[in-house]
Amino acid sequence: MTQENHEDTGHKAGIRRENVTKILAAAETVFAEKGFKGASVGLIAERAGVPKPNVYYYFGAKEDLYRRVIEGVCSTWLHAADTFDETDDPKTAFTTYVGAKMDLARARPHGSRLWAIEMASGAPFLQDYLVGTVKPWLESRERVLERWVAEGRLKPVNARVLFYMIWATTQHYADFEAQINVMNGGKPLNDEQYDDAKETVIKLVLNSVGLGDF
Repeated sequence: MTQENHEDTGHKAGIRRENVTKILAAAETVFAEKGFKGASVGLIAERAGVPKPNVYYYFGAKEDLYRRVIEGVCSTWLHAADTFDETDDPKTAFTTYVGAKMDLARARPHGSRLWAIEMASGAPFLQDYLVGTVKPWLESRERVLERWVAEGRLKPVNARVLFYMIWATTQHYADFEAQINVMNGGKPLNDEQYDDAKETVIKLVLNSVGLGDF
């Protein structure tokens, strides 16, 4: 292949990556705002600034795009807990995980709301993903916590309930942002307020498992 062909291939790949990124970002917002039924491929294409046929070309049917978006949101959350595999220090693991979940709630609120809508609807599109991906992930983290409890490094805790609490608390800052804004005088939390909320949530989680200082 000539240098010119290499450059042409690289250029096309770059355009594809850019278009895919724009479509996924637009779809995350539109699906969160309209729900699966209310969202249209045309509106997603308009938000992304790409021709409607491009959406079908890159992702196929609307359902395929929806699954790609929502599974991508959850995958990011799951990877936030990689620290439970990378360190054997419970305090570091919890601090990193909870902090990352709080950051993701602020950075991708539409993704969190979309997940909440899907779950509140009975997870019609994601039953297999919950069974095949999320449940094994949760069970693997439960085993880590159970080992730490057995070693006397954590207070006895129902690991599953603890993770449910972490999910609910961190995602609250995205899913119930409107409520939080009203409670905050009609304004979104500023950086200082959000950092304080994140620090408080981390401390509460650490304290619940015997790792806190208050």
